[in-house]
Amino acid sequence: MQQARQPVLRDIVLVGGGHTHVGVLKRFAMRPEPGVRLTLICRDTHTPYSGMLPGYVAGHYTYDDVHIDLRRLAEYAGARFFRDEAIGIDHDARRVLCRSRPPVPYDWLSINIGSTPRMDALGGAPEHAVPVKPIHQFNDRWQTLLRRIEAHSGRTRVAVVGGGAGGVELLLAMQYRLGRELAARGRDPAELALALFTRGESILPTHNARVRAQFRDTLARRGVEVHTATEIVDVEAGRLQAADGSWYGADEIVWVTNAGGAAWLRDTRLELDDDGFIQVDDTLRSPSDPRIFAAGDIARQVNHPREKAGVFAVRQGRPLADNLRAAVTGRPLTPYRPQARWLALISTGDRHAVASRGPLCLSGDWVWRWKDSIDRRFMARFNDLPPMTQDTMKATAPSRVVLDEEEHDQAISAVAMRCGGCGAKVGASVLSRALSTLAPVAREEVLVGLHAPDDAAVVRVPPGKDMVHTIDFFRAFIDDPYVFGRIAANHALGDIFAMGAEAQTATAVATVPQGLEAKVEDTVYQMMAGAVEVLDEAGCALVGGHTGEGSELALGFAVNGLIDSGSVGESTEDDGRAGMALMTKGDLRPGQALILTKPLGTGTLFAAHARLGARGRWIDAALESMCQSSRQAASCLREHGATACTDLTGFGLLGHLIEMTRPSGVDAELDLSALPLLEGAEETVAAGILSSLQPANVRLRRAIRDPAAWVEHPRYPMLFDPQTAGGLLAGVPAEHAEACLAALQALGYTRAAIIGRVLESGEAQEPIHLRG
Repeated sequence: MQQARQPVLRDIVLVGGGHTHVGVLKRFAMRPEPGVRLTLICRDTHTPYSGMLPGYVAGHYTYDDVHIDLRRLAEYAGARFFRDEAIGIDHDARRVLCRSRPPVPYDWLSINIGSTPRMDALGGAPEHAVPVKPIHQFNDRWQTLLRRIEAHSGRTRVAVVGGGAGGVELLLAMQYRLGRELAARGRDPAELALALFTRGESILPTHNARVRAQFRDTLARRGVEVHTATEIVDVEAGRLQAADGSWYGADEIVWVTNAGGAAWLRDTRLELDDDGFIQVDDTLRSPSDPRIFAAGDIARQVNHPREKAGVFAVRQGRPLADNLRAAVTGRPLTPYRPQARWLALISTGDRHAVASRGPLCLSGDWVWRWKDSIDRRFMARFNDLPPMTQDTMKATAPSRVVLDEEEHDQAISAVAMRCGGCGAKVGASVLSRALSTLAPVAREEVLVGLHAPDDAAVVRVPPGKDMVHTIDFFRAFIDDPYVFGRIAANHALGDIFAMGAEAQTATAVATVPQGLEAKVEDTVYQMMAGAVEVLDEAGCALVGGHTGEGSELALGFAVNGLIDSGSVGESTEDDGRAGMALMTKGDLRPGQALILTKPLGTGTLFAAHARLGARGRWIDAALESMCQSSRQAASCLREHGATACTDLTGFGLLGHLIEMTRPSGVDAELDLSALPLLEGAEETVAAGILSSLQPANVRLRRAIRDPAAWVEHPRYPMLFDPQTAGGLLAGVPAEHAEACLAALQALGYTRAAIIGRVLESGEAQEPIHLRG
């Protein structure tokens, strides 16, 4: 996480990870604008480069070859990455409305979300046809089709609707790949029948006659049926209907036409064209809201309309970045005029391509190699990023952002030497505004809390209950305060659940970097909104807290829980009172199975993320695991007779297991091959990327019998990897272990695993045995 060198003064929010926005991120990475914070909101962590998609379908490229890692690029640019989907704009409050997180405020907004297939008006199309966009959904269906072709014997009919360059190129790529898959299995490629449908009088209507002729010949030579002047008006399972009433059989239907703007744009104030695309002027700014820009396929330049082609989205990266920079610093915007002619390199599925520009038509294998070279150079600009070092995050120059008088005074206060003690508290008005819309769950035991604030909360302990207390606090390791809030709350609640207790109340303590009041207020709101969601889900009432200024964002909770009085030392195994006994670390018993409810690897993955050494999807999976509550897992473990339990945090698996074996007077055996790992963790460990806490944890290797025999095992370092919001480690009777594991997986803990067993204490001093 790159720390701001000065207060955030303005927010530029980028909605969508299209070709233009990746160019904006790269330009701001190369030349940051002091005082300006970028935030990228995108549903997908990996965005495909459309120019290489046919090559990916044809099998010439891997998934990573054709995708830009947005999370990694955002980290490189010092931008926040919010993995979510925009669904609206609050123009008056200047906020982006999101599907599954609080609204995101902006000072300037840019939209680059591409086009959306318009299939709703066509009967049956949404159910029975596969749109090529959004591409992530097409990829899922494409992989399914590949598997089905492999398993299916007999004739398969594939129809592509759309006769532009995109439809023709995709059809030829599919034919090439599917044909090779059939041949590789000793089957006849003639089992595959492809047809192309277009309502136009010819295919590739925006290209010259020679290019069209080349592709007509190619399609005919490869046995593809081409239906021009054929408008599809209805789709059913296994067939589609043309406007003249004719029906055509098709087992798979791919839709590459009738694209328009996203439906949610219709509910904004933005001026749209007839197809729902955002109208923009020569500076790429909306004439109906001067604080909003748009680019790529979602935009239509009023004075310079052009075909929807990737080349324009790529070329708009520089002018959009320059105009966003100018807008935020109060300088004049610069008009951008797109080229009237452009080079299109259209592949034919195999390693052959056609070059088209105006009247020009060139073809050959060399054209494909030329295209391949151009495409790979383009992708290298965004994927081959230098590692992050201390030199990378050098101090920035003074900000050029234009501020009003009040903001100017706040900015001076934020960068000046701040008071310590109570002077470091976040202002009461800022805090009250940030928390005013949050609605913590209500509990009848809370007599004085946030609903009636006072100097301290007053909470009644219900009759027959004992209190369980815990506290956790740590600094942010991601730039998304909402997700960080969710993880921090989960991390703190883990201790309560591991004890077999019910969470009752929580008080928060947070530090927030100094800045303009509006920026501090939103950070507090986003972070606490995420935390309160998790606390509410656990039935835990937030009753108070303290927020102060600090150099880094950090959050922690003191959590109180409830357990039945007199349950300490009682056993669910002995008396059958599932859910009533307190689970402690010191009650492991020989013969029990060791169950871990979540995979390991958060330490190494986030160390790698900070150095640009982790793929975005690895971080996505890690965050998803960290956001998963252990509440149901704890209940499941108790129901299956668990007597001892702990949650994995900073000491890592080995450290926490030692904390269990010593007071229990037992040994334990771990199966390294059974350890569940987060995707990418083994790769980052192999690359030597470890958490800063790892060396301290490694000192515990003296508890391992014959550690030298295991030090070269690829999973050995994972014993010491510190976890954040990690899983529960529990001892469960061996006869119940498989049933417990199945129940955990049914509850959504899909990576839960039996990782070892509890042994009688041996004569050796080392309590931990390993096997591979």
